[in-house]
Amino acid sequence: MKASRIAAAGAAAGLTVLALSAPAFAHVTVQPEGTAAKGGYAVVDFKVPNERDDASTTKLEVTFPTDHPLASVMPEPMPGWKIEVTKSKLDKPLEMHGEKITEAVSKVTWTADGKGIQPGYFEKFPLSVGQLPEDTDQLVFKALQTYSNKEVIRWIEVPQEGQEEPDNPAPVLKLSAASEDGHHDAAADDDTDSESAEKASAETAADDSDSSGGTDTTARVLGVVGIVVGAAGVAYGVLAGRRRSNA
Repeated sequence: MKASRIAAAGAAAGLTVLALSAPAFAHVTVQPEGTAAKGGYAVVDFKVPNERDDASTTKLEVTFPTDHPLASVMPEPMPGWKIEVTKSKLDKPLEMHGEKITEAVSKVTWTADGKGIQPGYFEKFPLSVGQLPEDTDQLVFKALQTYSNKEVIRWIEVPQEGQEEPDNPAPVLKLSAASEDGHHDAAADDDTDSESAEKASAETAADDSDSSGGTDTTARVLGVVGIVVGAAGVAYGVLAGRRRSNA
């Protein structure tokens, strides 16, 4: 009896811990599709799960960092969602591709014009962003998640290294090191592909030439054999005719 009570108490404690820790696994996060390298461009997805059983997520607001502004932010069209991109003036202009940028995206808002994210589901909100900064290892995006019952969850607490994760952590995008040349040279790849194609074409032509040469040689040999056989047949016919005449 005592053992049963201990087991029941342990199970209850385990369920309590699970219930308390569940929200930590269901917060809003951001992840790149592939890599997010310093100094480059990337497509990132904000993953938004629905944490409620009786309401749908109907709105997501993502605020962009002001200490590392991004001049280029382009959302992907999403059926069932209205997207609004808000820009703000920069205190210090950015320089991109030789041009000065005086404003940058400060917030992107997705508002459901349908059912939104229903209980038991999640959805990804993709953005193309750049040029990523080179002087930091991460970007922090604060987000607000609004439910159909008007409840708002503020994912704005910045995680600190060496400390426990906060209850409502802000999405953090980790940046990888830039490549050695700093960019991907598509033109060089095109040249390489062209050279490879030309080399393959030359090799194919050489193979065809060798094959054609072999075929011509065979034809010549067969022609000579045919001539020899024909001459032998004529000689045999002449000799046979002479024998009949002598007989």
